[in-house]
Amino acid sequence: MSRSARLRTSAVTAALALALAATSLVSATTAEAEPRDRRPPRPCPTLKVSEGWYGDNKARIDALVADHCRDKGSRAGKPVAVFDWDNTVIKNDVGDATFYWLLRNNRVRPPKDGDWSTTSRHLTPEAATALGAACPTRDRTLPTATDTRCADELLSVYGSGATTGGKTAFAGHDRRRMEPQYAWLAQLLRGWTTRQVESFAAAARAENLAAPQGATQSVGTARVTGWVRYYPQQRDLIRTLQDAGFDVWIVSASPEPVVDVWAKGVGVAPSHTLGIRNTTDHGRLTAHLKGCGSVRDGEDTTITYIDGKRCWINQEIFGVRGPAAERVQPASRRQVFAAGDSDTDISFLRDATGLRLALNRNKNELMCRAYENGDGRWIVNPMFIEPKQRKATPYPCATTGYMAGDGTAEPVRRPDGSVIPDQTDRVY
Repeated sequence: MSRSARLRTSAVTAALALALAATSLVSATTAEAEPRDRRPPRPCPTLKVSEGWYGDNKARIDALVADHCRDKGSRAGKPVAVFDWDNTVIKNDVGDATFYWLLRNNRVRPPKDGDWSTTSRHLTPEAATALGAACPTRDRTLPTATDTRCADELLSVYGSGATTGGKTAFAGHDRRRMEPQYAWLAQLLRGWTTRQVESFAAAARAENLAAPQGATQSVGTARVTGWVRYYPQQRDLIRTLQDAGFDVWIVSASPEPVVDVWAKGVGVAPSHTLGIRNTTDHGRLTAHLKGCGSVRDGEDTTITYIDGKRCWINQEIFGVRGPAAERVQPASRRQVFAAGDSDTDISFLRDATGLRLALNRNKNELMCRAYENGDGRWIVNPMFIEPKQRKATPYPCATTGYMAGDGTAEPVRRPDGSVIPDQTDRVY
């Protein structure tokens, strides 16, 4: 072959090689792009635990998840789900469990200058006097592990809102925004750091999860509940919502450091828990509380309780500031799903735009609204562990089912002001 022929052949060969390489590159690029472009959408997650769900509740939750699982965008654009904690995600009460642990382990500090009225602006003089008579204040912490008189007085004021002598322990509060017994636990944590309180809660958690179901424990001269359990159904529900892209939060009337410790057990980080928040002084908790809406820090007149839960959700989750946080927001700035078990949850449950899960503990206002189900968004489920028996008499919706801020019992009313008739217990 001549030199010119060899050159022509080489040129043709090079051109074919370049063409083949270009074709391969296009093919490879197309092969990479096509699976992404043509890949079928990932199926929406569904609940894995079926046992314990009543009627079509599981199916309705799965349908809600399917309606929202493709919602994308910024964190603010995600659908929001909010759960109460005690007796909603777990059986029993983590605030109680922590308080009992504090008393059994001498972890309550004496009040400032021995004056029990400094522990709560709502504590009555009679309660302050009773506590002062029962509890010595000379030591760094109260000897409640062995001093049963002191432990009994603290337990009575916290647990029943009355002294051991039967005197009212708290007064002067708005019953739609404050439960001073719940707040008092947070206020009795005065002097400890957040990390120390978390260690107390972790110790109480370990004991209560290890104890057999139904166990009791001694506090002072009393026998009190000694066990707690996570509901598998709620752990599954929280995980499913998170997998579907929901922004899942916990709101509780227990101290926030306590809730932080427990919420990790269902995969909710401390950044997504709302509880009673103390103010701090040089890193240590004070006996005063953070405010919300129109209530300033240290005024101690609102906590994460009934209307206070709405305020904290609006403020911390949706970024609503000032007095507006106390009001119902437009649907676009409200949670899609909410779950609770008590009248203390009613405001944030009513705000949910998709579904509202009510665990039946025979609480009047909650069950009146859930059973009346005026907009079809309520679902009622028995408690997953030790469910309540059927309530023998109707819920007094038309007469005394609602408690006003001043403590007056009133009828439960619809948004238009009309009265909800009495409701019979149907899910148990």
